Amino acid sequence: MSDDTQGARPERDPVTEAIKALRSEAETRGGGDAGPPGVRLAVDNDAELMRMAEALLFAAVEPLDIETLSARLPAGADVRAVIAALTAKYANAGIQLAEVAGRWRFQTAPDLAFLLRTEREEPRKLSQAALETLSIIAYHQPVTRAEIEDIRGVAVSRGTLDQLLEMKWIRLRGRRRSPGRPVTYGVTDAFLDYFGLASLGDLPGVSDLKAAGLLSSRLPPDFMIPEPGRILPGEEEDLFSEDEAASFHVDFLDVEDED
Repeated sequence: MSDDTQGARPERDPVTEAIKALRSEAETRGGGDAGPPGVRLAVDNDAELMRMAEALLFAAVEPLDIETLSARLPAGADVRAVIAALTAKYANAGIQLAEVAGRWRFQTAPDLAFLLRTEREEPRKLSQAALETLSIIAYHQPVTRAEIEDIRGVAVSRGTLDQLLEMKWIRLRGRRRSPGRPVTYGVTDAFLDYFGLASLGDLPGVSDLKAAGLLSSRLPPDFMIPEPGRILPGEEEDLFSEDEAASFHVDFLDVEDED
């Protein structure tokens, strides 16, 4: 072979060479009681787990939780480590792995959303009363209808809560352990999914709402936003199961919002 031919040989990739060396050692060394343990090709194993998780998340029609991924991946797989690796892998890509309500999905990178934006007419928009009611439930849950009316200062109509229930943005949580056993309300995973929130803790705080112009900068010094989902003394409740909530019927007063 001539010197020119040898000079044209491509440079070796050190990572590829290292993996080849590990494979060779694993094939030639004994394992178990017969000899020293073989070399476990962690690089190959982790890469295969990532490929499997990618396929599952890509094909899923809804976000997947850790338990669902664990049931599909090989036994003993560290699913949280795989999720962390995929999150890092796609951190600067056109799609990203995002957590929504404790579950995971691939979604378009936020800075590229304009590429997919389309103009369409919304056949049904929330009224101001519905938006206020939804906000109160999100920030004050678990909350009763009477508490919603007390905060808003007006009665809640049958149509307002019915609409939010039909959109699956709110749900019946259970019954408050207080006189009358009133029904309590809370938001759903569909609400978190629509607004891109990983949890209730990601709801905007006072400073965020002020910056967005949604709160007056001249608020009382003792003004505060409650911690969503926090159960205060006297607010303990007996939760409904999914079947109980689905079959539960609420008789609303047939009144309209005054605003």
